[in-house]
Amino acid sequence: MEAMGGDPTLESNPDTRFRAQDRDFVALIDGAFADAAVRSGPHLLCRPGCTQCCIGVFAIGPADVLRLRQGLSALKETDPERAARVQERAATSWARLKPAFPGDASTGVLDLNDDAVDSNGHPLDGTEASFEDFANDEPCPALDPVNGTCDLYASRPETCRAFGPPVATGEGYGVCELCFQTATVQEVAKAAIVLPAEELSESLDQAAVAAGESSGPTVIAFVLNAA
Repeated sequence: MEAMGGDPTLESNPDTRFRAQDRDFVALIDGAFADAAVRSGPHLLCRPGCTQCCIGVFAIGPADVLRLRQGLSALKETDPERAARVQERAATSWARLKPAFPGDASTGVLDLNDDAVDSNGHPLDGTEASFEDFANDEPCPALDPVNGTCDLYASRPETCRAFGPPVATGEGYGVCELCFQTATVQEVAKAAIVLPAEELSESLDQAAVAAGESSGPTVIAFVLNAA
């Protein structure tokens, strides 16, 4: 990573370090998507107005959280009315999600431990299995329901940046149900996105925690409602 011009003040600032590291990481994953998109050809149907991947709650980590907070903060400066609509949708979404939230609703931290039990040995509601069935029809609050586009597109989470092309799962490839319907097995394999090393994602999460974010996983509605 570039030494920020050798300025020790910048180098020692956790927020500045995160921004620099995040910029490099986003460039890597966006480049990987662009490369996969070329190899996908007509089988990749992602375009403005397609909101398939914007429906359903998923877990995000500290780096995604901090990037979203920064993106919303910037939007408040450039387009306060649009930012207000995002937060209104987030508040409405969180009000729906909070009663059955599989984790600590006061902190927004998900409980993804499928071995979690209470003092009597009974499984807790906040298990990975219960999260997989949680709010699968809930639209993302960053989604503009009129235009079908993301109001925080430049700050979207890692999962959003990689969605569309096939992703290797170890047991084949995960594919968007709208894409690659007529593709052969060979075409799917050829189009698979090559994601940055897991170590880079983990390092970025650590940088976000050093900048003040919680280390636990959460959901977008909580983040944008609390921002």
